[in-house]
Amino acid sequence: MATWWEHAVFYQVYPRSFRDSNGDGVGDLDGVTAGLDYLSSLGVDALWLNPVMVSPMADHGYDVADPRDVDPLFGDLDALDRLLDSAHARGIRITMDLVPNHTSSAHPWFVEALANPARRDRYIFRDGRGPDGSVPPNNWVSIFGGPAWTRVTEPDGTPGQWYLHLFDAAQPDLNWDNPEVFDDLEKTLRFWLDRGVDGFRIDVAHGMAKPPGLPDMSVVDTAVLRNSDDDPRFDNESVHDIHRFIRTVFDDYPDAVAVGEVWVRGNEQFAKYLRPDELHLGFNFRLVQADYDADEIRDAIDNALAAAALAGATPTWTLSNHDVEREVTRYGGGARGLARARAMALVMLALPGAVFIYNGEELGLPNVELPDAVLQDPVWERSGHTERGRDGCRVPMPWQGSEAPFGFSTNPDTWLPIPANWATLTVAHQEHDPDSTLAFYRRAVQLRSSRSEFGGNGIDWLDGLTFRRPGGLVCVLNAGATALPLPAGEVLLASGPLVDGTVPPDTAVWLV
Repeated sequence: MATWWEHAVFYQVYPRSFRDSNGDGVGDLDGVTAGLDYLSSLGVDALWLNPVMVSPMADHGYDVADPRDVDPLFGDLDALDRLLDSAHARGIRITMDLVPNHTSSAHPWFVEALANPARRDRYIFRDGRGPDGSVPPNNWVSIFGGPAWTRVTEPDGTPGQWYLHLFDAAQPDLNWDNPEVFDDLEKTLRFWLDRGVDGFRIDVAHGMAKPPGLPDMSVVDTAVLRNSDDDPRFDNESVHDIHRFIRTVFDDYPDAVAVGEVWVRGNEQFAKYLRPDELHLGFNFRLVQADYDADEIRDAIDNALAAAALAGATPTWTLSNHDVEREVTRYGGGARGLARARAMALVMLALPGAVFIYNGEELGLPNVELPDAVLQDPVWERSGHTERGRDGCRVPMPWQGSEAPFGFSTNPDTWLPIPANWATLTVAHQEHDPDSTLAFYRRAVQLRSSRSEFGGNGIDWLDGLTFRRPGGLVCVLNAGATALPLPAGEVLLASGPLVDGTVPPDTAVWLV
């Protein structure tokens, strides 16, 4: 039986950057509720909310201090209930972020662990190496830069053990060999699912499980926000036991969906996460990582389809999120970057499976070069100011008006500054322009959800970057430098003007 999420269009809401309802310069849950009519007009089926749980915000909510409550920055449980009710009334599902690899260092468990060494078994504490224990337990590095270990001061004031944090020092990794960790996660899952949440995106779904003995990395790759296929920090076999446990909880909520963030490149390794008793969906990031190059794009599509097929699972597509440079900039910036981003959006929306659109993508927002003084991503500090981090793709949405903050907030001092030249990118400016990127996305999503030609699984490659869906849709992408002949058929939608019966460079078109 088909499930609602198999061909759904999800819209990723970065809550602090979507819409501010109370004038503090930070987006919140009531701001998301206020934007539901806009999201409904875009035609999305579901939202994915980045973390809104209680957090000191060292990593903008991915350092969770209380996983079963809403942080006051975003509102409260009543605000979440208002969002759930309003979204469900419009036929829009709500999925939340789940962070099972680590907690905040402000979590009561970690506070207790610092005060009482006998209660450290929920985390990964180890004695240091060397005669005085001053050398970290192994050579692992943090994904955010710097060492993956921090030494604590014991209650008696002496230098003590080290704890593992694959991300920021304020994000200690949980010990998934401890049954208490399983029990607590189940409480968290049921708390939100019983409240009406429709599923979760699972952060670092290839993490959690650590290898026995915590062996050194054979190659210490200090590249920030990267891991390789032979990396002992991630993709350990026992992580699948954790996902099977999570799935047993989801099986009590058969309409809910579990979506994993899986930074694993090998198709066989990736497919393991999508086995029938593990995740429903898994982000395959090959399309995000592909350059705007015909061979790379086709290879990314083929591998993502093959990986999902190995598990008999639904493919999942996205071009951007809160962790990567926005595609307009990634594809070259300016008018060319926008043309390519629109063309790639048409390709993505033509593919079978679930699709995720990141807030602002539908407006054609570029990445923003922010001044050093406003950067907040922990990557900036932990890398010794060598990596600027992810703030540039998290700048708030422009809604209306001719001056910043463009209706995002009544407060001009927004949590990240909005560029002064974004007046032509606002929702209001694009709303009634039939050639705008917003109008283009609305039309593409509407066609995708209403036309039978998008039916069936898989694709057949016809020539170059032209493919056909089983239902009859043909998608053509011209990633080359010269115009291509337009195939026969009725044009449903093109990402840019078609000239004299040709598909110009950096253009995609749908035909039936």
